[in-house]
Amino acid sequence: MNDFFLIRYGSEILLRSGEHLFLVFVAILVATAIGLPLGILITRKPGLSQTVLTFANIVQTIPSLAMFGFLISVPLLGGIGKVPAMVALMLYSLLPIIRNTYTGITNVDPAVREAGRGMGMTDWQLLVQVEIPLALGVILAGIRVATVISVGIATIAAAIGAGGLGVFIFRGISMVNNDLILAGAVPAALMALLADFAIGWLENHITPKGAANE
Repeated sequence: MNDFFLIRYGSEILLRSGEHLFLVFVAILVATAIGLPLGILITRKPGLSQTVLTFANIVQTIPSLAMFGFLISVPLLGGIGKVPAMVALMLYSLLPIIRNTYTGITNVDPAVREAGRGMGMTDWQLLVQVEIPLALGVILAGIRVATVISVGIATIAAAIGAGGLGVFIFRGISMVNNDLILAGAVPAALMALLADFAIGWLENHITPKGAANE
């Protein structure tokens, strides 16, 4: 090894890291915008919970490379690039967000709900002022898991031309070059650890103390 791989590929690592972060950020943002309301919906309509959670579970069982490949041929999402990659990451992120939102809200102490109803709160007020604040730690834990999973799966996005740190990994595999593989794998691992730490820090600082102790 003539020089350290992080120095040798430094500028491209920064470029690919930016692409990787963009894919994950957009996917998690959309997954949260979809998963949070779905998680809330199935707490209000328990009959839908099995269907919604089963769908999200089935998505998780699909091999990631197969998912990326399948989305290439889907109308409106077809082709290669960032859009089908972000859709795939969003689908993989749904399960932990939906499940944790559902679990967090349904595990709120029934006595707290009854106290809220006794004070004349509507269902909406109960949800926004009582249930979500108390379930916030569990909800954020779901987003945290989804983010870490997405950072790892996003390396596969390079296979359909979406860029990201997976470019190094695929190039390294084709050339049997460990430095290239590490140039993609090490920053991706660091990104996952930083995301986990950052969301964990946020979780600890905005979760109500009473909810954290339950």
